[in-house]
Amino acid sequence: MSLQLSTVLDLDVVRAGEPEILAGQDALDVPVRWVHVAELRSLADLLEGGELVLTTGLAFGESADQAAEYLAGLQAAGVAGVVVEIPADRPEAAAALASGARRVLAEGRQALPVIRLRRTVRFVEVTEVVHRRIVAGQLEQVEKARQVHEVFTMLSLESAEVQEIVDRTAELLGAPVVLEDSSHLVVAFAAAGRPAQELLRDWQRRSRAVHAYPETKVAGDEHWLQTPVGLGGSQWGRLVLPGVPDGPAAASEASMVLERAGQALSINRLAERDQAGLAQQAQAGLIHELRGTRTQDEEEALTRASALGLKPSPAYLPLVLHLDSGSGKDPMSMQRKERALLEMLEAVLAATRNSALAAALQTGQVAVLLALPARMLEDGLLERICGDLAARTSAGAGELRWTAGVGRARSRLSDAAAGLDEAAHVAQTAGTLSAGANRYFRSTDVRLRGLLALLREDPRAVSFAEAELRGIDAPDLALLERFLECGGNKTALARSGYLSRPTLYARLQKLESRLGVSLDDPESRTSLHVAVLLRQLQSLSPAG
Repeated sequence: MSLQLSTVLDLDVVRAGEPEILAGQDALDVPVRWVHVAELRSLADLLEGGELVLTTGLAFGESADQAAEYLAGLQAAGVAGVVVEIPADRPEAAAALASGARRVLAEGRQALPVIRLRRTVRFVEVTEVVHRRIVAGQLEQVEKARQVHEVFTMLSLESAEVQEIVDRTAELLGAPVVLEDSSHLVVAFAAAGRPAQELLRDWQRRSRAVHAYPETKVAGDEHWLQTPVGLGGSQWGRLVLPGVPDGPAAASEASMVLERAGQALSINRLAERDQAGLAQQAQAGLIHELRGTRTQDEEEALTRASALGLKPSPAYLPLVLHLDSGSGKDPMSMQRKERALLEMLEAVLAATRNSALAAALQTGQVAVLLALPARMLEDGLLERICGDLAARTSAGAGELRWTAGVGRARSRLSDAAAGLDEAAHVAQTAGTLSAGANRYFRSTDVRLRGLLALLREDPRAVSFAEAELRGIDAPDLALLERFLECGGNKTALARSGYLSRPTLYARLQKLESRLGVSLDDPESRTSLHVAVLLRQLQSLSPAG
């Protein structure tokens, strides 16, 4: 922490000399680097700048011209100020100093703090006290740098999450911090007590107006202190402190903290090797927050969503894409599929000039909060997005099979997020339907199947299905499913694949005997159909 001239003048050892400021009243916040005692007429070769010069004025005596020349030389050398000890018994020297200070000021030079001490003080005491303060401040800076270094080193060694690094940065600075990517999307932030909607309001527009530099620098009309994040030519974002702290020392310390945080974030990214992950993580975090509480402040939610690229709209639509696990449910395989689906979805949204928040909801499901330009455009927009996505995911060897479930559009983003559970249920249930022409499904499309999907884990429903289907094996169950799909029409069933009616009728008669019911009875067929659907739906993953 640097020592300012105003602080030096307020020390007891200096105040004992009854200091009188002759010039530079407005420049007393200048930092004092060192104290130099000298009586030489020219000190230019002995000074490096930033020193506080202590003298008794013997260098200029009682000459105003020599006093002006002496002060001009000190000013040219870049000193922080000059303290001249001239007691009351030397009135001519005091007058010469005052006249010289006025002359230097009148010549239009930058103000040089000139202070007269009207009483005698021991300069050795002044230098001792000031140097002790300066060295203590330097040690404090070194200790602060060491602590900051340790904090971010531990975060790097512990592979801390991006949000944790940003939170610790804001904690060290005592001020808000924002991390954005190269597209000016806010991927993490810590408000530090400031309202999030105020911090992030219209972020992308404000951010684009602030030029990014390859080094830590203050830029923009709002005086953002920023540091690049990333290594060399692979810089992928920047860390921003909106507003520079007051004072050069505080600004220097803030720059140091930001730079160390930027390095930790760069190491974090190298460890992840995921150039698109941060934005998706940020979107996932916001979606989970919106789903987790209904008391979320809507204005704050919209501001944060806007900072992540979601356009303000009259309505927002919950959409869930349920991935077919295929031959297995290997977690790593599903994660790769989710990531591929998210990337393709982002490409479709960009191509269609739409915006959305999208993230993995749970294993095998991608949640989407889609901005609707108008409610009347809902079906057309869904057809286009789902159609384009189907075309992209079906191309190539790595085909992705998915089912889209849609909830109800809401004017509030938080309400739309609450509808993701319904959309997920519809998408998961629709995945058990036979392939059709539908691009997406609503709750009205899954009907009884949707209700049974909610009840599939109920012990009473499980017991009902087991009781209805007790005594039949897999071939019998397949025959029953085909019979029920044909609406109990034996002729249609025979035509659909069985070689002869006599053979079919004989197998159905055996099936009736094993079930203990008549397949011609409508209520029996309904009960069996419900049991078969429950058996099919029990293969779905647990709800949640």
